[in-house]
Amino acid sequence: MTLLENWRNLAYGDGLDNKKKDQLWNGYFAIEKGIYEKLLADPTQVVTGTVKELAEKYGTEILIMTGFLDGINESLKDYENPIETMEEDTEVKIEIDPEKLYYNMVAAKADWLYNLPQWDAILTEERRKELYKEQKASGTIRKGKKIFPNDPCPCGSGKKYKKCCGKNA
Repeated sequence: MTLLENWRNLAYGDGLDNKKKDQLWNGYFAIEKGIYEKLLADPTQVVTGTVKELAEKYGTEILIMTGFLDGINESLKDYENPIETMEEDTEVKIEIDPEKLYYNMVAAKADWLYNLPQWDAILTEERRKELYKEQKASGTIRKGKKIFPNDPCPCGSGKKYKKCCGKNA
């Protein structure tokens, strides 16, 4: 089994009762916040190393680091780490794209992360509001204007909808 499969089985599987799952996630969120505080203190740094080395650097277990790498993977600049196949000795790289990261934190409803004070030095308050609104709007489904049978056909033929494109609808 890969590290990612082990992490997902632990975090999302049926192996733990609700109390232990809550303990796991609460502990994970605290560690995650600490890692992000360090990364966001110098957002231009590129962090590299094996999964095991990064776990040691940030003072956590390999499985917790695996969960962190899985969570941050879509917020990296121009590449993704081999999350599905990585092992303890797999070389990984963390080079964040601040706007992608902020957007994805909003999407995950991780207010304890997108409200970190380190963001003040990275993105303006105005840009953070824009990204927040963009992300929230991305989940909104808007219906198109209803076309009635006697309306002009939207194809531009000049006929009524019921005599043109709406004939077979």
